[in-house]
Amino acid sequence: MAGLRVLVAASEVAGFAKTGGLADVAGALPRALARRGHQVAVVMPYYNSVRRAGVPVEKTGVVLPVPLGDRVLACRLLRSRLPHSDVPIYFVEHPPFFERDDSAAGRGLYQQAMHGGYKADFPDNAERFAFFSRAVLETIPHLGFTPNVIHANDWQTGFVPVYLNEVYRARPGYARTRSVFTIHNIAYQGQFGRDVLKVAGLPGWLFNPAQLEFHGRLNVLKAGIVFADAVNTVSPTYAREIRTPEFGCGLEGLLTGIGDKLTGIVNGVDYGEWDPAVDPYIAAKYTPETVVENKALCKADLQRQYKLPEDPTAPVLGMVARLVSQKGIDLVLSAAPGFLDLGCQMVFLGDGDPEFHEQLKTFRDRHPDRIGLHLGFSEALAHKIEAGSDLFLMPSRYEPCGLNQIYSLRYGTPPVVRATGGLKDTVVNATEESLAAGTATGFAFTDYTASALYETVRWALHLHHDRPADFLRVVRTAMAQDWSWDRSAAEYEALYRKVIG
Repeated sequence: MAGLRVLVAASEVAGFAKTGGLADVAGALPRALARRGHQVAVVMPYYNSVRRAGVPVEKTGVVLPVPLGDRVLACRLLRSRLPHSDVPIYFVEHPPFFERDDSAAGRGLYQQAMHGGYKADFPDNAERFAFFSRAVLETIPHLGFTPNVIHANDWQTGFVPVYLNEVYRARPGYARTRSVFTIHNIAYQGQFGRDVLKVAGLPGWLFNPAQLEFHGRLNVLKAGIVFADAVNTVSPTYAREIRTPEFGCGLEGLLTGIGDKLTGIVNGVDYGEWDPAVDPYIAAKYTPETVVENKALCKADLQRQYKLPEDPTAPVLGMVARLVSQKGIDLVLSAAPGFLDLGCQMVFLGDGDPEFHEQLKTFRDRHPDRIGLHLGFSEALAHKIEAGSDLFLMPSRYEPCGLNQIYSLRYGTPPVVRATGGLKDTVVNATEESLAAGTATGFAFTDYTASALYETVRWALHLHHDRPADFLRVVRTAMAQDWSWDRSAAEYEALYRKVIG
């Protein structure tokens, strides 16, 4: 079967700029598609973080004229390669829009720190990413191939399918290109005033309830959903959930109405980077055969890292997450005194809302010999927590896909999850039935309450203490799961072939 030609457009790509799971997908999926014999390129903005990444970037000599409302802005097209691959990545360089991120000054890719530590979106985000979306279409004559599919991601590229259909379709080289749009998190929709339509250079008649209008505002995520040839999200359960009022964030009616145009594909993970058999960050590498002896060494190392007593009998509960309510940190804080009563130590790694920072610091200060806390992010520490914890906490309020629970499976650290979104799709709850069948890989609960989380951890620790053979079977079954990008890429390939007919 002939290979496909795919252009992936994303506002962030791992190895160059990252705020969340979108970057991981945009960095890994193209490499997996290339391994399957497809021709793939990636395009993203050229941020300061790209300049600081230390990756060789070359000038293409191409200057793109990008129409934006009644102006035409110029940008340069730069080029590099995705790490550990030959997949080309193109950068849209326009310093006024994209070279403003500076962590020391509190400026990220999309937001800036305000008084009190809270973050606010840049006021010109609509203009910035309308410009980027239009630039994506302008790169096509310079790629060396005409894509069968443009794969756009999240609201920052929501205008890509609109421009393709409304502006570029009649131009040479664009007639047969189709679009796929992935929703990574429906809570972030890119809602702006109606005037953005003029800024984006799109006709005013598109501002209607069937297309771009959403309760009197312009909704860029909705634009991507309406105009793309296929829409997917990052797990089958999340694809069903976002068709309900609880999870749809107001778009549930639209998503129900598009029928099988919407599907779900679970994200993959890079086992070259996340595998205890080869992980350079952890104290002792291990496999399912050596997990008992060597995971104990990783646990002792983790306790040392957090200056906790090196007690092999104290269960360690680990959590790596953005410290926001979506991730269930409120449940963890409510249940935490109960976990300490069960003899646990707890280690946290993450950054997020100041209120949770303060609550965690207070909790740590009260129990310095039981609680370890690192505010911020550390790649090495994230790996050590996955390898050294006995259980991994991920009780999310909602979770489109989630990656840490999949890392935890491979590291033999059974995840404790709320059965929502991708967590439900990737973790098999340890019940008596699944334990007997040998299919259990973790622990799950349904109700979003601290007591449900507490009881689930208590059940897991009962197995850990009193039924070690059953617990070890859960560990080894979890480690044997395949959630690789090669599996996900095969599903994306099928989706692309479907949209190009």
